[in-house]
Amino acid sequence: MSGGEGSLLDHGNCEDQLHSTMIRSQNDMEFVNDFRQILILENLLPPMHDDNLKLLRFLKARKSDIEKAKLMWTNMLQWRRDFGTDSIIKDFNFHERDEVLQNYPQGYHGTDREGRPVYIERLGLMNVDKLLEVTTLDRYVKYHVQEFEKSIAFRFPACSVAAKRHIDRGVTILDVEGVSSRNFTKPVREVILQLQKIDNDYYPETLGEMFVINAGPGFRLLWHILKPFLDPETTSKIHVLGNNYQGKLLEIIDECELPDFLGGRCTCENDGGCLRSDKGPWRTLKEISMVNMD
Repeated sequence: MSGGEGSLLDHGNCEDQLHSTMIRSQNDMEFVNDFRQILILENLLPPMHDDNLKLLRFLKARKSDIEKAKLMWTNMLQWRRDFGTDSIIKDFNFHERDEVLQNYPQGYHGTDREGRPVYIERLGLMNVDKLLEVTTLDRYVKYHVQEFEKSIAFRFPACSVAAKRHIDRGVTILDVEGVSSRNFTKPVREVILQLQKIDNDYYPETLGEMFVINAGPGFRLLWHILKPFLDPETTSKIHVLGNNYQGKLLEIIDECELPDFLGGRCTCENDGGCLRSDKGPWRTLKEISMVNMD
């Protein structure tokens, strides 16, 4: 156990060093300092959120307009208070996770060639009726937020240490084979838009790239409907591909890291399958940190 604790301390030191080298532009640093001073004066900078790169993400999301970034930041703080986000990793028990994954396969799995964590959803395999028998849409949204908080707390820092450079963005693979308008009742569409709002407004600049694969006519029709509701910056990072996607994925993800059902060689046989394994450099860090939270 002492070795694990030592690893956690090493992670902290290494991440601090990586973090301190990231803002190299004098302009960026000046904007961040100006932004910080405004937030301090208005009592809008809790210590746990006083982070150069986090402040920079909000500034970038609002094209360095400090007033707009301040409004976005203020809304984020209010949402976190209302939602209970600061303590959601410890407080929220998503006991139905295994049953949810049976009816909506999804999960983090490995890293891409740049060291970014990869998140995979098999949207076409979602069984909405059975999903709603084992959970509620509100609880699913909480689970989504909890997983995002785990990425901020464990996945991005561990990936930064493993890659020896700062990582604060991820890659998403969305498999939409079989998706049609029948899959998307009004409540499901509303939850998807709610999750997009949470991701865009409260975790800005954390999506590196998204690959939508197996996109047939049914999904393309839905994409045409949903796209106007999404942030243009987000849609610019989304690549919609048909069923000839394996070559593109293997360009950015090593075949040993890519699940076999996506054309790779990984099965995570000992962990119940790739989307249940949470495979990645963060697993040890997360286990140690979760024990320390108890």
